Amino acid sequence: MIDNSFRELLPRYVDPLVRLLNRIGLTPNQVTCLGLAIALGAAWLVVQENFLAALVVWWLSRLLDALDGIYARQFNKASDFGAFLDIQFDMLAYSAMVLAFSSVWPEYNTQWLLMLFCYVLCISGALGLGGFENKRGLEDSSGRGLRLATGLAEGGETGIAYSMFLLFPAWLAVTTWIWLAVLAVTILARLLLARTELSPRELEPDE
Repeated sequence: MIDNSFRELLPRYVDPLVRLLNRIGLTPNQVTCLGLAIALGAAWLVVQENFLAALVVWWLSRLLDALDGIYARQFNKASDFGAFLDIQFDMLAYSAMVLAFSSVWPEYNTQWLLMLFCYVLCISGALGLGGFENKRGLEDSSGRGLRLATGLAEGGETGIAYSMFLLFPAWLAVTTWIWLAVLAVTILARLLLARTELSPRELEPDE
């Protein structure tokens, strides 16, 4: 939900970083891969129970995740494969962190398992509905290379949830269920939106 706002604001502040990436010769896809490697490093730090370092490294990976698209668009290097790679690696990063959380806090394995289950429904709903919205020519202001239907739980909200888990592990019995509720609302909201947008329009009697 907050991703679109950050996507509009961030390009104003990261131009020096984008130009540096171009100057050193990294491609947008290489930036995407680097972001994933750093995210996996954050998951490893979680397993090592170095939570503050994991938090910093996680947000660094998310910065690179945002930069790859900005870089690709600014220097006309965007590609369909790059958009595909970005969403695949995002889901891998999110899931790796959940597996790391499960390793450290196995007493909450029910919540971690439900989280992964909800991620499957969230991303399949976002991609499926986004594809049909494209097919029907509905406006898309997200600027993504691959259209995702909007929802309450997106990348920014995921990062906030993970930050809460890492900063306040004593609250996991509550925060994990709150995050699951947010995911459930996202799934249900997309289902209702799909019903509204994709159901056949009933004709009025005089049509």
